[in-house]
Amino acid sequence: MLPSDSSKLKLSKMNMAGIGSKMMRHVMKHKNIESLETLRDMAIANGVEFIACQMSMDVMGINKDELLENATIGGVATYMNRADNSNVNLFI
Repeated sequence: MLPSDSSKLKLSKMNMAGIGSKMMRHVMKHKNIESLETLRDMAIANGVEFIACQMSMDVMGINKDELLENATIGGVATYMNRADNSNVNLFI
């Protein structure tokens, strides 16, 4: 059910007949911004921890094998503990 990589994701519900994602990738390339895959790989190489919300996974029927290999599964307590002990914290 999930796409194999971000190139198969829709930009939004209003994907402009399929060109939304292609247009966004074109703009990123034109502005010398790395691809999502490259940015993800760079983040992993630099020690970024991805925490997947267990409750959201349960609600959406997502299994651990559908996530990135190094993703941590946790709840609010896991997230808050990591956020409290880090210099930078992003919630997406």
